[in-house]
Amino acid sequence: MTQDITIKIKDREGIVHEVVAPTDMNLNIMELIRMYELAPEGTVGVCGGMAMCASCQCYVLNDVLQSERNDDEEAMLSEAYHVKTNSRLGCQIPIVNTLDGLEIEIAPEQ
Repeated sequence: MTQDITIKIKDREGIVHEVVAPTDMNLNIMELIRMYELAPEGTVGVCGGMAMCASCQCYVLNDVLQSERNDDEEAMLSEAYHVKTNSRLGCQIPIVNTLDGLEIEIAPEQ
């Protein structure tokens, strides 16, 4: 069953946005940030979601996300700036029902 979920995203200005995310469109967090224009055009998803630029890096602020980084994500984050233990690439986090209540912060620009 598909449903919309709620995700809280803190933008680079420190403003928290509570957004509705559809789970039936095969979107990821990077695309959600772009859809709601929560970062200036051209600063998130520069590589188009291929885990090759880290422009969509975000910090996971709660324990809703249960998946681990994949190998491509680990490799890209090993070369990125502003990386923390809770860093993830938004393009590698698909929007699914279990993410309801997820809280993230968009990392500073690379």
